[in-house]
Amino acid sequence: MSATAEARNETHHDPDVAAEAGRRRTFAVISHPDAGKSTLTEALALHASAISSAGAVHGKGGRSGVTSDWMDMERSRGISITSAALRVDYDGCVLNLLDTPGHADFSEDTYRVLSAVDCAIMLLDSAKGLESQTLKLFDVCRSRGVPVITFVNKWDRPGREPLELMDEIEQRLGLHPTPMNWPVGIAGDFRGLLNRESGNYTRMQRSSGGAERAVEETMDAQRAAELEQEAWTQAQEEMELLSGLDADFDEESFLAGVSSPVLFGAALPNFGISQLLDVLVRLAPAPRGHRDTTGTERPVSAPFSGQVFKMQANMDRAHRDRTAFLRISSGRFERGMVLTHATTGRPFATKYTQAVFGNERNTIETAYPGDVITLVNAQALSVGDTLYEGPKVEFPPIPSFAPEHFAVVRAVDSSRYKQFQRGIAQLDSEGVVQVLTSDVRGSQAPVLAAVGPLQFDVVKHRMENEFRATVELSHLDYTLARRTDETWAPTLHALSGAEVMQRRSDSELLMLVHNKWRLRVIEREYPDAVLEPLLAGGADASEG
Repeated sequence: MSATAEARNETHHDPDVAAEAGRRRTFAVISHPDAGKSTLTEALALHASAISSAGAVHGKGGRSGVTSDWMDMERSRGISITSAALRVDYDGCVLNLLDTPGHADFSEDTYRVLSAVDCAIMLLDSAKGLESQTLKLFDVCRSRGVPVITFVNKWDRPGREPLELMDEIEQRLGLHPTPMNWPVGIAGDFRGLLNRESGNYTRMQRSSGGAERAVEETMDAQRAAELEQEAWTQAQEEMELLSGLDADFDEESFLAGVSSPVLFGAALPNFGISQLLDVLVRLAPAPRGHRDTTGTERPVSAPFSGQVFKMQANMDRAHRDRTAFLRISSGRFERGMVLTHATTGRPFATKYTQAVFGNERNTIETAYPGDVITLVNAQALSVGDTLYEGPKVEFPPIPSFAPEHFAVVRAVDSSRYKQFQRGIAQLDSEGVVQVLTSDVRGSQAPVLAAVGPLQFDVVKHRMENEFRATVELSHLDYTLARRTDETWAPTLHALSGAEVMQRRSDSELLMLVHNKWRLRVIEREYPDAVLEPLLAGGADASEG
């Protein structure tokens, strides 16, 4: 071990690291599809001066410039398929924004991202309010203890009453809303925002196509009343109602996940984005200590440790690389450090380490708790792996979701079988799908298990374009999976409407079942059988 490394390990509390960690805000944006998540991500980067103009434009098909959407399928379909990391500086803080797939079929990738953040922005469509995917992702935030800031988007379009939306948040989520600002003008006639704390009014003007920051003018209440008249009066009356409902911000209840600060705005024309950033910097928690597999909390000032939450191959088409996204949990990272891989005990060199901004990557020399770094050529790493310096530490694995869609995959061209094998192994290690194998089906026809069918489209696209191995899929009539063991596997595999397969990534045995009714019959006939549910991820995961 080098003298520098020894010096770092002599102390478990580095005040410089703690101070740098205190400047970090690591957060994700979660929402239902079409709520404007990628547009909000773009607007946040624009207002933090990380980009000169927003790439989001009207129309899904034309959103080719969105910074966080870099895969070909994302650009052509206008949806976010893979998570992305954006790092920007704002008001003395370092913001690590982890964009996530909005579509429900990719919710497992979103779950992995939520394991790497300290806060989440829950994005709501002003017309639709809480939708199914938002509810599921909020449940994940609650289960992981991630506090939530709510942003009501699209206030420049016709929508619902703000008080009605506040009531829905309270009733459906059990989350007490505490508005930090309030819209002046009904949805569709957005005039500006009333700051609840200062009482001032920020009037907004639309920028050209929403490509630049909206022009904002701040004024006192008297001037606002003269300009906005009835709209201002209505906003003031609604503010009085809020005061009577105990809707003032409380830090303790926010961090405990009991309440949520609420802000209004419109991401496409860049209204209310700077207010959201200010609240994020002021209220979102800085990185805190993480508990390891023994239940011991490792403080941010301890020697270096971090966990891989995402794998991605071929971000750099020229080099066909394999990249690991790692969230730093403790200590100072310095490029060139030799870390230890907790799973294997082997050394891992960090010569090629980068910070990511969408599809752009730059070499990074130093990073701190809360930062996300990418480790290039990380063939030895997988999702959930821990890297550390000094005394051993290992963080709990990131659970897999319960798959609900299954398909046998085969290579169309047998001469491309090696490419087929390499591609399937790669996609399995990235978590694009879960790959299941059995002696009965053989290695030439593995079964792909997915939360949603769009994951199969990603597999076909990437196999053809990245590995030059065209594949065909044959869908299976299974809808549920349960974890079992070697003792019960032969008995369960012999049953009608069921099949036992081994998950390639961790060698766990899964029993696939046609439907929840067949599962209930099996459970009645074999009450002692090991049939453990996996982490709920899809619409029917809670059934049975």
